[in-house]
Amino acid sequence: MYNVEWLIIRHGKDDTMLNEVKVIICGKEYKIKTAEAPNYVYALARALETKITEITAASGSSPYAASIMVAMALLDDLNKSNQRLDNIRDQTKEYVDEAGRTRIERDAAQKEIEVLKSKITQLENMVKLKQLSDSI
Repeated sequence: MYNVEWLIIRHGKDDTMLNEVKVIICGKEYKIKTAEAPNYVYALARALETKITEITAASGSSPYAASIMVAMALLDDLNKSNQRLDNIRDQTKEYVDEAGRTRIERDAAQKEIEVLKSKITQLENMVKLKQLSDSI
């Protein structure tokens, strides 16, 4: 059912190894040139054929119509996944920005703490001098 032929395609200076994978989906043979592993392509072909077969069995549709329905469902899944990915990226960017702002605030607070510690030390020294001058 599945056959693999190895091809080497020249792209400028680089040699890229491509697989020519033959798969049969709904009784029709397709040759696919890909850098993906043949077993991965076989798994995709099996999953696609399973989805098409499920739809044709459930609705009596032709394999062509079932293929269109599968394609629409997969595009819907892809679009929704891409939207979720974009939302995650946006949320991550917000977290990174917030972390940067928080780090700046922390650094400013640490500088202020150091200034206040220095002022406390100066005031303590002034109190000691005042006590010393009063005792004399």
